[in-house]
Amino acid sequence: MYRYPYPHPAVATDVAIFTLRDGALAVLLIRRKGEPFEGAWALPGGFLKEDEDLDACAARELSEEAGLSAGVLQHFGNFSAPERDPRERVISVAYFALVSSDRVTPEAGSDAAEARWFAISSLPALAFDHTEIVQRALVALRSGLLTSDILLALLPARFTLSSLQEAFEAVSGEAADKRNFRKRIIGSGIVRESDEFERGSHRPARLYERAV
Repeated sequence: MYRYPYPHPAVATDVAIFTLRDGALAVLLIRRKGEPFEGAWALPGGFLKEDEDLDACAARELSEEAGLSAGVLQHFGNFSAPERDPRERVISVAYFALVSSDRVTPEAGSDAAEARWFAISSLPALAFDHTEIVQRALVALRSGLLTSDILLALLPARFTLSSLQEAFEAVSGEAADKRNFRKRIIGSGIVRESDEFERGSHRPARLYERAV
């Protein structure tokens, strides 16, 4: 056993999981079953095991605490304030995840008393420094929305351009001009036309899909 004359902080991952609920961006929170902060709302997360890397840890915690797998799971920051966890020195490696609104049924895992979606505009007080983590996750998520295909993880496999614009506006918090939005999205090569249409009481709308 090696011994070193400097501290060995614990390492954990925390995951901000986003989806669309009733047209609004929402994040998944779990109610903590044990101390510290028993009964408080927090992001899903947990400690790194000796036999796994950080990406695997984040995916495992997503599954164990919320019963979900993500279409996008992306590292965006590290949180290392000395007093962020009252138990010991804990460094958190933070991820954001995106899941499609047509296949999300969170289930509280062994470490959580409850799992629930909260609109970003009405979050409760959060345990640890998780309010800061959510805020930083939003900044990371919003960067480059029109130049990447990240938004597509929030949508079904086929979707209308109107639903894609609604997703963009829900995530960015800003209104988008319809004509300019469609021109930029189609010009980016992110999406392509499918051979299907959405039909209903309105005029049939072309369905699109991920280009690659």
